[in-house]
Amino acid sequence: MKKIGIIGCGWLGNHIAERLTGRYEIFATTTTPSKIQELKSKGYHATLVSFPDESGPEMKVWEAAAQLDAVIISVPFSGLRGTQVSMTEKRRNLLHFLGDFKGQLFYTSSTGVYPQEEKEFTEDDQPAAEVESERFILEKFPNANILRLAGLMGGDRLLKNYHISGLDQLVNHIHYADICSVVEKMLENRSRSKVYNVVAPVHPNKEEVINAQKGLPYSGERTDKGRTISPAKLMSELGFEFRYPDPRYFHNADA
Repeated sequence: MKKIGIIGCGWLGNHIAERLTGRYEIFATTTTPSKIQELKSKGYHATLVSFPDESGPEMKVWEAAAQLDAVIISVPFSGLRGTQVSMTEKRRNLLHFLGDFKGQLFYTSSTGVYPQEEKEFTEDDQPAAEVESERFILEKFPNANILRLAGLMGGDRLLKNYHISGLDQLVNHIHYADICSVVEKMLENRSRSKVYNVVAPVHPNKEEVINAQKGLPYSGERTDKGRTISPAKLMSELGFEFRYPDPRYFHNADA
């Protein structure tokens, strides 16, 4: 059985681990001591580790890394919404933790790397080598895959559960199940050096999504004017078909 590491087994990391359980031996990290036993109860190899934004001799190389076939980094190292926020030591600690890992590597970035402009963005608009929050991982691991994730949704994560402003703004969302499927397919394909926008291809506005989740009709006008992120490259190169392409119906997926 192949072995996979998930650095940051939080909300998304847990969903990915659950999808891969049975086909991969799971090695998971957490920053929370109380979660160690929970991870072990699921059959995972659990490691307690944090990545402080300060240097120190206590950061050691992950002993499991040398035996892993793949590693998924599912903790934020980009600052708020992918902006240019200095996290130099935090990132350096991560790189040290990975040591000389040689397997397939996935780094979860964010569609927040794109400017707040009303246009459709593709990966070519922001080459990873020019994005500080992605470049640091490529400098040591040039074959890393970078997944630019849209707003994480699914399960209890629904717009209707939050205080939302700008209801006329178009959404860039992704259901966690589709993220798991992307990772699953890239693992099977042994993908390397890929940069993909992982975002549902349909972009309704926030009010449409909230109304749909509340079972209410939407009487406003549909518009395609706004900031949208395109998953066209993911769909064409990986041959990926979204299970949940429309955020208005994400809540039905978990019914």
